[in-house]
Amino acid sequence: MMIVHHQGALEMAELAVERASADEVRTLAERIAAAQGPEIELMSSWLVTWDEELAADAEHGGMDHGGMDMDGMDQGEAMAALSELEGVEFDRKFLELMVAHHRGATEMAQTQLAEGADPDALALARSIRDDQNAEITEMENLLRNL
Repeated sequence: MMIVHHQGALEMAELAVERASADEVRTLAERIAAAQGPEIELMSSWLVTWDEELAADAEHGGMDHGGMDMDGMDQGEAMAALSELEGVEFDRKFLELMVAHHRGATEMAQTQLAEGADPDALALARSIRDDQNAEITEMENLLRNL
């Protein structure tokens, strides 16, 4: 599920790299995209190693993205809403949606930490939790200054 969730963040971040009006938002989106890609690859490699299958919706760009709900929208609705915005309105909506998205990821990471057993997966969960909590703080600060 976390892979699908990460794909949603990557999709939003790549759009923000192209469309954000504030340099700080674009730079943040670049960092998010740079982090999510390798984490997706790592988790995908674990599925192969563990002889598990990636969820069918993930293989087809799944619009559900791990059950993530952002301000009452699923991934497809969030992307459609973002695609209609420009300038500061785009930046603000991207940040609001990404904060909600990151909160979902930190919840999944906490579940992994509470229930998981694989040391590598636990280490990644800790990293995701810590990194995304720091980014949530950064995004909330950016929102206050837009």
